[in-house]
Amino acid sequence: MREHPYTHSVVDSVDMGLRRYMQRIYTYMGVGLALTGVMAYLVSHSMALLTLFFGTPLRWVVLFAPFGIVMFLGARLSRLSFAAAQATFWGYAATMGISLASIFLMYTDESIALTFFVSSSTFLAMSLYGYTTQRSLTSMGAFLMMGVWGLVIASLVNLLFQSSIFQFGLSVLTVGIFSGLTAYDTQEMKELYYELDSQEVAGKKAVWGALQLYLDFINIFVSLLRLFGDRRS
Repeated sequence: MREHPYTHSVVDSVDMGLRRYMQRIYTYMGVGLALTGVMAYLVSHSMALLTLFFGTPLRWVVLFAPFGIVMFLGARLSRLSFAAAQATFWGYAATMGISLASIFLMYTDESIALTFFVSSSTFLAMSLYGYTTQRSLTSMGAFLMMGVWGLVIASLVNLLFQSSIFQFGLSVLTVGIFSGLTAYDTQEMKELYYELDSQEVAGKKAVWGALQLYLDFINIFVSLLRLFGDRRS
């Protein structure tokens, strides 16, 4: 049976639209990571900024602000304008950079660069799987989110015991869980595209998708750095 040419034109239009949508998400995420890296580098190489952000009560803002911004964006996304959602995301990326400044003090530059490369390769492989697989990852996503809450609770417990062995195990689990979430989040972002939205809503979805994938990458990167990073002597 011959397919009508119109069918091909619709499919091609959807595919091109989906690719542009995903590219938009990855672009936001990439710019966010670059902003985080620049902020972390600048703060780590300035004694005045280090003193300001980690030697004063501002350290509590730096510690808890990223979590608060994520919660705010998740709760208020539907009510925010696209411009406000973008600004919130950039603010989050910058704040994360400040909070991660210590990695440049703890680990060698070569180790950070190598870990970033390995993290990027892992992220890209899992994101590609999530984008191309025909298998639904919904059930896996629900299981992995339970794992995330388990990691949060276990991390709080380890604050009391300060066990290096326990921290090692948490880092291994974090890499595995957020690698899986990379695939799940990518598939979820792909499925959200097929919902009919205005340009404003589609833009906010792209920002939210970028935030989700950004979080996946950061958790993979930091955990791999804890596992294999070379500490400064």
